[in-house]
Amino acid sequence: MFDRTALAALSAVLDTGSFDAAAQKLHMSQSAISQRIKKLEDDVGAILVRRTRPATATEAGRKLQAHAETINLLERDVAQAMGRAPKALDRPLRIAVTADSLASWVLPALPSEAQLFYDLVIDDQDHSAALLMRGEVAAAITSRARALTGCDVIALGPLCYAAFAAPEFVATYFPEGVTAEALRTAPALTFNRKDALQLNWASKVAGRKVSVLPTHFLPSTHGITEAARVGLGWAVNPLPLVQPLFDTGDLIRLRPDIALDTPLYWQVPRQNKQALAKLTKSLVSYTRRLA
Repeated sequence: MFDRTALAALSAVLDTGSFDAAAQKLHMSQSAISQRIKKLEDDVGAILVRRTRPATATEAGRKLQAHAETINLLERDVAQAMGRAPKALDRPLRIAVTADSLASWVLPALPSEAQLFYDLVIDDQDHSAALLMRGEVAAAITSRARALTGCDVIALGPLCYAAFAAPEFVATYFPEGVTAEALRTAPALTFNRKDALQLNWASKVAGRKVSVLPTHFLPSTHGITEAARVGLGWAVNPLPLVQPLFDTGDLIRLRPDIALDTPLYWQVPRQNKQALAKLTKSLVSYTRRLA
């Protein structure tokens, strides 16, 4: 059993990035914060916090922070089950979401509860599972269908993607249609270097694997849509996000016969399953209405 005040001190330091800010958050002296974390490190037998700017967690620190979050969630769940008003969590609930799901459907699917705050960590759907495995988040939306160790996995359904560009861009780069040859020179818009959506779509067009495209990098789903609207490039984004712009004619859907469906899954550690049941139910319910 770890000392609760020490766990709270650890979470505060890692959340705020400094011992001084953690002291202000917990209304304690900086030396008291340092003493609690030093004792915790002595009890664990490992360094938990890298004394950098900002302060960051070691692997052992991440695991202990995840443990503290699980305890808080369980206690909150028990309080609600007993009809008591739940206290605020020591830290916001950290969940991994994809940028595309955040831009297209996640926000209205999140239940709004008093004393519950969210810390949404954005990563690509193919990589968000790694955050969960490292203990950096309490649950994750991911493209991984196989349950991670110690987790339950729930299918959320597919997120449909479409390729698009502005009418002027289409006239300039695709005057004879979207072909593999045209895609060699038409600038694409890519979220980051993990983002393979444009490459995957281009591979479907070409009928073979495409490994390189001329591209701009723009780490914003909404930003990519706007960049395409002003003619900077072509892109692939969630259909629910760009359909209104197809309807107005601001964007043209490229090759409607070629779509990408990315199945999404909700991975939640079993120790958090009951505490996050309401969130899980809300996510599943919302995505099924979208299907």
